[in-house]
Amino acid sequence: MPLPSWYRAVLTEDWQQGGFGIYVHWPFCQSKCPYCDFNSHVTASIDQDAWLESYLTEIKRYSELLPGRIVNSIFFGGGTPSLMQPHVVGGVIDAIGKGWTLANDVEISLEANPGSVEAGRFLGYREAGVNRISMGIQALNDPDLRRLGRLHSVSEALQAFDVARSTFSRVSFDLIYARQDQTLADWEAELTRALGYAVDHLSLYQLTIEQGTAFGDRYNRGLLRGLPADDSAADMYDLTQTICADHGMPAYEISNHAGPGAQSRHNLIYWRYGDYVGIGPGAHGRITIDGCKFATETHRAPGKWLAEVKNGSGDSAKNEVIGPEQGLEYLLMCLRLTEGLDRDRYRALAQRDFDPNALAELRDMGMILADDQSLRVTEKGRPVLNAILAELAGD
Repeated sequence: MPLPSWYRAVLTEDWQQGGFGIYVHWPFCQSKCPYCDFNSHVTASIDQDAWLESYLTEIKRYSELLPGRIVNSIFFGGGTPSLMQPHVVGGVIDAIGKGWTLANDVEISLEANPGSVEAGRFLGYREAGVNRISMGIQALNDPDLRRLGRLHSVSEALQAFDVARSTFSRVSFDLIYARQDQTLADWEAELTRALGYAVDHLSLYQLTIEQGTAFGDRYNRGLLRGLPADDSAADMYDLTQTICADHGMPAYEISNHAGPGAQSRHNLIYWRYGDYVGIGPGAHGRITIDGCKFATETHRAPGKWLAEVKNGSGDSAKNEVIGPEQGLEYLLMCLRLTEGLDRDRYRALAQRDFDPNALAELRDMGMILADDQSLRVTEKGRPVLNAILAELAGD
């Protein structure tokens, strides 16, 4: 059944509320971390010019499919994008700028691992147009770095961070907590030390054991010992919120903290349910065409993706997201943010409102703050966000 004209008009305008970004996936790493379930691969040889050619082909295809957009953000993710040659990064940025219009304040981010940081390459990235670096430091403890399968030491990580900080005005880095044998006092000391280095943004993730990873296999065999109990991990989360807020970097999303105006614009596009093009092996996208929202996926295997791009498209799937599904996606993404969601937008997307009894119950429990215009999760509710989402999404 075709959607009514009023609903298509809503969708045509809706993506603009979240912005428009381009995600470029570089699928290669120097080694595979045991906790990682991202689409990353280790290979001895990479033809970087072949990859650039394929990226340019896909950018051209998408720019013709989605003309007239203003690009708010470009994000090079992976994998380890800091293994890319600067001319590849520069070629991608130039092609995006030719295919669309770059916003005056466009954010162009590149993920980096400390072991792959070279001062000369970072200068090349800056000259290519990159203006923000996100660095995967993960721990400030050498034994834990080894447990996490990281190739760098704490000293090397801090040296790499200094290179990034001297080259770019915006630098973020990641840490993982609730690691094996980590105590609350250990995490307090490590986080406090990290905040002494932080520029304006930190991503702080609780270690999760994903099936299909080396850690998942060890866990299944009872060999991943020393993981903190749920209560201890929750205490670490609560402590994280307090310490970061006290240092002027409060959470703006479940795992992300920033100073004023330093939030990751690219991630905000995801969480505010904007449109984004996903280019590269395993990349996902959400794009609006003629008032219809589509979820896109690409072939995960690097060789398969390269071959299919030559055949006309690297996409493996393109499925329309209709009606209530859009409302659900908006709910799942936007309630991760401290700013919460716009209820008028939710009603337009979901074609329904929330169950007033569910709202009243969650409000009485102190889990949410809600009025007719907005809904957001309280600090008390954040640790049980998944349960809140399930309650709000219920029919």
